[in-house]
Amino acid sequence: MASDRILKMTFSSIYPMYVQKVERKNKSVEDLNKVIFWLTGYDESSMKNQIDQETTLQEFFDQAPHFNENANLITGVICGIRVEDITDPLMQKIRYLDKLVDEVAKGKKMEKILRK
Repeated sequence: MASDRILKMTFSSIYPMYVQKVERKNKSVEDLNKVIFWLTGYDESSMKNQIDQETTLQEFFDQAPHFNENANLITGVICGIRVEDITDPLMQKIRYLDKLVDEVAKGKKMEKILRK
């Protein structure tokens, strides 16, 4: 089960950290947004709306227009845990996003990140 602390975090508090992570590695915010949009179905304006409304991570994922059916193809380790082994659905979605952000920051090819 996702911890209460994580459930109460807002997407608006996490997003700047994602931006900072990719920019620190000289990667583009456009690529970051592309993977967020791919995973969640949000677009520029709907994601901005989520940020402006300071939705929690739970609300962000619950209200996602279209969670990508290929998300289960995201595998690997994040924070020492295999994302495919996470049993809590919300925590798994959060870690899927963390994994995609890591892949953008590492410069992985977009077609591989988007599991094409």
